[in-house]
Amino acid sequence: MRVLVVEDARALAAVLVEGLSDQGMAVDVAYDGLEAAAKLDLNAYDVVVLDRDLPGVHGDTLCQMISERDDRVMILMLTAAGSPGDRVAGLTLGADDYLAKPFHFPELVLRIRSLARRQPSARPRTLRAAGIELDPLRRTTTRDGRPLDLSVKEFALLEALLRAGPAFLSSEDLLEQVWDEHANPLTNTVTVTVGRLRRKLGDPPVITTTPGVGYRIRP
Repeated sequence: MRVLVVEDARALAAVLVEGLSDQGMAVDVAYDGLEAAAKLDLNAYDVVVLDRDLPGVHGDTLCQMISERDDRVMILMLTAAGSPGDRVAGLTLGADDYLAKPFHFPELVLRIRSLARRQPSARPRTLRAAGIELDPLRRTTTRDGRPLDLSVKEFALLEALLRAGPAFLSSEDLLEQVWDEHANPLTNTVTVTVGRLRRKLGDPPVITTTPGVGYRIRP
């Protein structure tokens, strides 16, 4: 899952990026509305966590812009304006959910995951292929009924491959979906993580590699 955090308070933005990344999300950040609009044109996001009172382009205007796009991105307004009237106004502008500050971080995580599942293009909650069952909400994975103990990045990488299947994902695709915009494209992080994941999945192997093309779950 890829998330864009749009928040001009840099200390809070840093906390959000770190916390959501620890939950296995690929997180980018924008500190004003103009930067956010530019990143939305360049990257595909599942959810935008949007402050309302932004410099550059106001959060309300940005919300309307996002809601009118063809490639629908889910919007969670995260703002200090928390009255019932503020909430109604935000949802009227096109936000899909609204959470007032201060907030409980586990609730924020659950709301983001819930929005990602509500995307028009979202697939069924439980992903299945090659004997693997992965539940993104419960954060559980099994293969042939055997529970798998996966790290945050291993889980996110497997989820990305299952959602893409039977198509291939290149190392660059996986860096974008599982890590974030600052990931070094020359790193061997993907190769190392795929190697660990293969060992945990066990035999027979289910992640195939085609040089120059990428990785996929065996059809």
